Amino acid sequence: MAELNGIDNIIAQYSKTKSTNQGTTQSLGKNEFLKLLVAQLKNQDPLKPMDGTDFAAQLAQFSSLEQLNNLNEGIKNLGVYQMSQANAQAVNLIGKEVVIGNGNTVQASGQPVDLAYELAGAAKTVEIRIFDAEGKLVDTVTTGDQAAGANKATWNGGINHQGTYTFRVSAKGADGGDIAATTLSSGKVTAVSFKNQSIYINVGGQEMPFSDVREVKQA
Repeated sequence: MAELNGIDNIIAQYSKTKSTNQGTTQSLGKNEFLKLLVAQLKNQDPLKPMDGTDFAAQLAQFSSLEQLNNLNEGIKNLGVYQMSQANAQAVNLIGKEVVIGNGNTVQASGQPVDLAYELAGAAKTVEIRIFDAEGKLVDTVTTGDQAAGANKATWNGGINHQGTYTFRVSAKGADGGDIAATTLSSGKVTAVSFKNQSIYINVGGQEMPFSDVREVKQA
């Protein structure tokens, strides 16, 4: 077997020491590396001293590894900080009205209700049908011209209703053709949960990703 030199020799010595003392091999730390390097210098063969260039190369390698470890630790800490910030922001949403980028539910509480949706193109007419929890049609809202993108319509009939409702949107262009519409849920955030390193908010009894929040309404 070829003789180990340089960093390989230091690591081998460290691993052997750890295995003997603790029964397991652990990662080589900065302090351990420096101690072993000094010991190697003190005990090197006088007839075969470590070449200065090799020694400098070993130190350069160690310096690069240390910088990478510090960078990785910094990135890890940044990720933890960003997650804690996101957690705090999500918790602060409890009790607030939000618009979510998926679903078709809205909360009625005796006041007019905003119905949010996105249109794939400019629409000449838009019809919105509102259904109760049993799927029964309770009201219809119609609007005139609306541009492509995010839009809202107000369901004034919400003043006569309480609870969770769903809605569907159908739109027609100037030529009478159908315009694709995507509904957006809205309602009050009642709870926040953390699962698998992801954040979810509960709106109208439905759990939805925090990342899907499109708008937070002012109280």
